[in-house]
Amino acid sequence: MSWRKTNRSNTRLDPRARSGLQAVFWIVFALALGVGGPGVLTGLPRLAGLALPADVMAAQAGEPGGFVTMPLFLPRPATPAAAAVAPVERNRADPATLPQIAIVIDDMGGELAQNRRAIALPRAVSLSFLPDPEYTPMLVHEAQRAGHEILAHVPMEAGPERAQDPSLRMALHTDYTADENIRRLDWALTRVRGYSGINNHEGSVFTQNRQALAAVAEALYGRGVFFLDSRTTANSQVVPVARGFGVPSAGRDVFLDDARTEAAVQAQLLELEQKARRNGVAIAIGHPHDVTLDALTRWCANLHGFRLIPVGLAIKLKTEREMGLQLARMDSPSSP
Repeated sequence: MSWRKTNRSNTRLDPRARSGLQAVFWIVFALALGVGGPGVLTGLPRLAGLALPADVMAAQAGEPGGFVTMPLFLPRPATPAAAAVAPVERNRADPATLPQIAIVIDDMGGELAQNRRAIALPRAVSLSFLPDPEYTPMLVHEAQRAGHEILAHVPMEAGPERAQDPSLRMALHTDYTADENIRRLDWALTRVRGYSGINNHEGSVFTQNRQALAAVAEALYGRGVFFLDSRTTANSQVVPVARGFGVPSAGRDVFLDDARTEAAVQAQLLELEQKARRNGVAIAIGHPHDVTLDALTRWCANLHGFRLIPVGLAIKLKTEREMGLQLARMDSPSSP
């Protein structure tokens, strides 16, 4: 190991050595979780002491918080009730911590005037582009220059009633080979340069099929992107399959404009706010319709008590919360 010493409070481990020790820690942690189940989570400090030499623990004792600094993604276990209300309690204790909302406008790439109205929304609004429209590459470039997070709105198999929908011309299908679906995915992604993630366009059939999704998730893992589940079916398997392959994933909470009236969009925005207050973070999907863009322009201009964030960050926050609740249920004495 390589050490650099000044005094006890400033002692640091060489980054390569620290990386190696962290890898050892997580291997031991994974083995312990497999053998001991969720109860091992309560013994993390003791496990750290076993996995790391005492002098390494001491070397980092001067760091803020007085504990070994390792990238622990999972939140600390808590009781289900405490985990459920934790975001709200933090908001009351710290006014600077607000419920967080992500908004995605998808079906982008078509009519220029409406697309440019969407691009004029605050940069924290994420924009998802269909690969097929002629103007998609040009509009993606404009959206990137305006600072928006970009998604590829990947067409996926819907029910037979949508078989002739031109937007599904290059859709992924459950009866295609994995190679053919990845070829279509690659084509879609080449049309949407600079994407941070994808979400499904339609896909009520495809997103129920774990085997078909597995090939997509595996391909996405190597690209370092997320998969937002548009939730076009209640039986979607996107989130568990994507997370199983290490791809960040979460589902949308609200569709803003299934009904294209001002009153309906306003009602959905209120529901979005309620879900954000209750859960700490919420995700909405809308479309570049005039009524939606009118409502969002006013809503963003008068946003109080909430923080608007890109959807990639919202997916990370939702994942942490949902996994924390799962761990809390596993750790509960009443769990089987």
